Amino acid sequence: MTLDRRHLLQAGLALAAPLPAWAQGGRTIRLIVPYAPGGPLDVVARALAAAVKDSLGTVVVDNKPGAGGNLGADLAAKAAPDGLTIVMGAVATHAINPWLFAKLPYDPIKDFTPITRVAQVPNVLVMNAETAARLNIAGVRDLVAYAKKNPGRLNYGSGGNGSAGHLAGEMLEAQAGLFMVHIPYAGGNPAQLALLSGQVDLNFDNLASAAANIRSGRLKALAVTTAARAAAMPELPTIAEAGRDLGLGSFDIGTWFGLFGPAGLPADLTTRLNQAFVAALNSPELKARMATLMAEPSPTTPEQFAAFVKAELAKYGPVVKASGAKVD
Repeated sequence: MTLDRRHLLQAGLALAAPLPAWAQGGRTIRLIVPYAPGGPLDVVARALAAAVKDSLGTVVVDNKPGAGGNLGADLAAKAAPDGLTIVMGAVATHAINPWLFAKLPYDPIKDFTPITRVAQVPNVLVMNAETAARLNIAGVRDLVAYAKKNPGRLNYGSGGNGSAGHLAGEMLEAQAGLFMVHIPYAGGNPAQLALLSGQVDLNFDNLASAAANIRSGRLKALAVTTAARAAAMPELPTIAEAGRDLGLGSFDIGTWFGLFGPAGLPADLTTRLNQAFVAALNSPELKARMATLMAEPSPTTPEQFAAFVKAELAKYGPVVKASGAKVD
């Protein structure tokens, strides 16, 4: 047997091992979800836990909501780096909250070991359909033109100060040089109800939440907020595409989530976790499950995910500052 062939065989046997050493003996992996049960992040976490049972052993999802996700993230940050505690972090816990909360109990970079990004969920710029028709707004260009001619006449709702919808509005205003009135609500559902009833003119909503009302004609979708078009509605342009000559060419804001371990997680454990979760994310079964949530699988290497998180953290700093949102 040649040396190369022996190395390949050893590598194959290592990957085929039924359970990693740290999960043997009946020990379970705790996957902290820093939000309440039922949302897309929680549903994906549970699907992932089931999908990696053969490669990692039992993974138990532990919902620890509170403080905008900070409570659960902090529990993972302070856990032992033994591969038995990981967390499903998100754009809020690792890119927005560090700028939003005056006293964050963890450092989003230093206190974690990135494992892999899991998914991205597109957001969409939507208007109340009757309002859009009345104002002759059919796309992003019309919206920007109207808002510039009528500063302060348009308003937009969001799930609260510092929410993704609020920050998307701030980014649009800053890049296009316009002014709209922000109306915060106590969560995404009240904000959507306000839009449907005509209390507000437009929202930056989660595509999965808005899709049914877009298809029924109650909401007019103008564009998705992410850098790439959404697989679920590929006919919708991105804001960057539609407003490239309006100062919006770099517009990119969306919801993402991914897996982190505590700082100091050994490289071999990080690699093993990455391989298992990436394989699950690439499986047809999980892709189909995530498609129902309009979540797009986006697995990475640990190094790619680390670079992505650092870039997202840097991006949201000036956006949160411009919004004036703060949580003490």
